[in-house]
Amino acid sequence: MNNKILFIIGILGVTLFVVASLLGGYLMENYDPMTQYISESMATGTAHSKALRYYGYIPAGLLLTVFAILAPRKFPKSIWITLGFLGFTLFYGIATLIVGFFPCDAGCNKELIDPSISQIIHNLTGALTYLFVPACMILIGIGLLKFKPYKRLSLLGIIGGIICFLFVGLLSDPLTTYAGLFQRVIEVLFALWIVACAFYIKRGNLAV
Repeated sequence: MNNKILFIIGILGVTLFVVASLLGGYLMENYDPMTQYISESMATGTAHSKALRYYGYIPAGLLLTVFAILAPRKFPKSIWITLGFLGFTLFYGIATLIVGFFPCDAGCNKELIDPSISQIIHNLTGALTYLFVPACMILIGIGLLKFKPYKRLSLLGIIGGIICFLFVGLLSDPLTTYAGLFQRVIEVLFALWIVACAFYIKRGNLAV
């Protein structure tokens, strides 16, 4: 696929995800992004759940899946890069599709009191995303480390992945007051990483 088209796919996927998450919070009454999960704005029974999912998160997941599948072809050959993008495909692209089709219960049922099947699938998918995507960023960063033109992207992947893991640790505390803030920091780092990869792809094959 043409580099420019793949660049557009990556940027559009990130844009749809970000717009859906911002719009969902704006449209939901008394929503607090510092304390509430992104998923709460598209939970079952919320006023704009279907619109956010079918016009935002699900198309975003599809675009990000295509981007992650094709991206390795635009970077130097490395088993670490290939494995990292495979993980991105599964645990971010496809995972975004899954959580779009399986929203959490109203309020995201944090206490898991009689959760629906959709809630269980949603939670499991989200947990896998936050466990594996930071590791994938680090893997790709390690794979790019020996290629001088990709040094900045390599460091962004490694450092960004480590910071993500730190915030995943904070997010895993069931008593945390700032779950929404911690989740958004993680998602912003994911988005920045994808955007950075997209811009490197747009630049074309770099001499290694």
